[in-house]
Formats: sequence, C-alpha cells, structure tokens
Amino acid sequence: MRINECQVLLVEISQTKPLAPYRSHIRTSDWTTKAIVRLKTDNGLIGWGEHNQNFLSPIDIEKQNRDAQEFTIGRDPYDLEKYHLDNPFEPRLRCGIEMAMWDLIGKDNAQPLYKLLGGKVRECIELAACMGIQSYERAGDMARWYVEQGYTTLKTKGGANADEDFEMARGVRDAVGDKLKLRIDPNRAYSNAEAADLAIRLEPYELEYFEQPIMAEPLSDAKWLRDQTTTPIALNESVEGPESVIKILQADAAEFILPDTHTAGGILPCVKIGHLAEAAEIPVIMHCGHDLGLKTAAMLHICSAVPAYNMPNDCTYYGLSDDILEGMIPITNGTMKVPELPGLGVVVDEEKLERYETNNPS
Repeated sequence: MRINECQVLLVEISQTKPLAPYRSHIRTSDWTTKAIVRLKTDNGLIGWGEHNQNFLSPIDIEKQNRDAQEFTIGRDPYDLEKYHLDNPFEPRLRCGIEMAMWDLIGKDNAQPLYKLLGGKVRECIELAACMGIQSYERAGDMARWYVEQGYTTLKTKGGANADEDFEMARGVRDAVGDKLKLRIDPNRAYSNAEAADLAIRLEPYELEYFEQPIMAEPLSDAKWLRDQTTTPIALNESVEGPESVIKILQADAAEFILPDTHTAGGILPCVKIGHLAEAAEIPVIMHCGHDLGLKTAAMLHICSAVPAYNMPNDCTYYGLSDDILEGMIPITNGTMKVPELPGLGVVVDEEKLERYETNNPS
C-alpha cells in the first residue's frame, strides 16, 4: 500500500454558547480553524487527519499542500517510525499527516485504532470541560451548567489578572462546592513570584492542578514553583515530544503532564509519552486545541489504549456549532466512547468539508 494522493484543506467552524466567546489572557474567539489532511492510497483507501491552525498567521495552505505532497506521495503509511525520523515538518503538519496514516492502517486492517495501539483498557473516556475566563458570577453559572451536564472536572483559562483568576475559582467553589474538580490554565502568563503567590492563595480551593502558569523554560523554575505551594503544578507548553517528557521527569518539574498531538507531532509520540509516564507513575492528560471530530477521535483512541491517560481529558467539543463528520461524536454525562469503526472510527462528510472550507488567509 502506497500513498498516491495528498491534500490539505483549511476549515473554520464557529463555536456556540455557553463555550463562546472563549476568552484567554491572549485573545477572545468564537471559532476554530483547522487543517484537514486527506490521503489516498493505490488500493483506494482514504485516510483523514487534523491539525491545529488556530490563531496562526499567516497560514499558507498551498505551501503545506506542496510540502506534504512532495514528502508523502509514494510512502507506505505503515512506516510510521521512518516517517518521524525523516520528517522535516513542524509538529502540526507532521501530526495531521501522521493521523491520516494511522487512519489508513486501521482501515487496511478493518480494525479501530485503539486495537492497533494495544487494545482497550477503558470503555469510556472522561472529559474535562474547558471554559474561558469568566467573572465570579458567570463562573458559578457555568459551573452549575457543567454539573447538570454530568461533567466531574472543569478547566478554566486564566492569566489576565491574578485577582480575576482567584475570583473565578471562588465562583466555581461557591456555586458547586467540590462537585467539580478544578484546573486553571494561565498559559505562561505569570512571573515565578506571581504564580507562587496565586498558587498559595488558591490552596484552600484545592485545585486538581495549576497548568503552566509560568514560562516553559527553564524547567528548574517549575520545580521551584512546586516547592513553594501545595497546589499541584501541571505542564503543557513545556511538553513537546517524548524527549521533553524525559527532561521534565528528570527535573521533577510537574505532577501532571499534558501532551497534545499537534505539539508532539502525532499519535505515536503521544503514545510514547504515555508509556514513559506510566513507567514513571505520573498521570498524563490529553490537551485539546478546540478540536474537531478527527482530532477528538484520535484522543479517544489514545486514552482508551494507554493506561497512563487515566484522568479526564481536555475537551471543548461540546461547544462546536457543527463538525465535518457525518454525525457529532456523542457526549453522555461528560464522557465519550471510543469509536469502533476501522481507523479513527469516524466518517467525514465531504459536503460539510466543502461547506466549511475557508480561503487561505495568508
């Protein structure tokens, strides 16, 4: 089996309330922009992948197409390790192509992806509902809504103002008590001293973790922060491929690690990260980037098959107005089931793909 066609398309889909408008300390948005990879093989199979393009400017989809076609056409999709060894691309494009290769392998074997990754260790994947920065009152209202929907875990953005983050945590706790485990993600917004002060102030609110409040490097700063507070520290922007996780473990820099396919470079690196974490007895949580159904499905397969992904995983899928799939992946009481069809297990609706395709913004 050889790849004989490759296409990269840019799509944009709006987000709806209560997720939108989604505010971080960097920007406020009500849409998600993704690149969709379509690979076809000489035996007629089609594989699909997805990678993040959110908030990246300029985005040259034509260049991505040229580069992807030059590199992938003629390759055997089974040669995943060689693909990663040879790969010249930044992690996002590498991820989208690799995901489509996994989809082809599953379809070629008539097996869902999780079976190729070692088989299912959990039936349902718990989700951590992600929301943007909110006021005290709005955070309470949203928290009550999440509890009604069956979620057990809430992750908020943060970082615009430490007092605002504190009030948001207070709003959640005052509204629903301990019915939601709470995570706050300031996306590297704070200095070491600011992060330590806020982490100490948040100790009575018993966060599940405080995600990447400081810069990604040096890791010694994250270790210093851990030593200042009982609030657990998680790292996301510090996490790239498996080699970055080894450095985090060596530095004792985090209690939780959050990889993402688009920063690690694909499914295989996230599986390897999970195996490292399992050996080190440290939990890993899949991060999301306002994902559509293909990338969400990839997350479900990884988390179903890799033991270390044993906590609720980030999700904004509940806030999409639509998807490029024939049907939305169901969410039931804050959980999703891993798809059972071959490959990624989901079916792309090519009419929807055409409807949501957007012009190259570069």
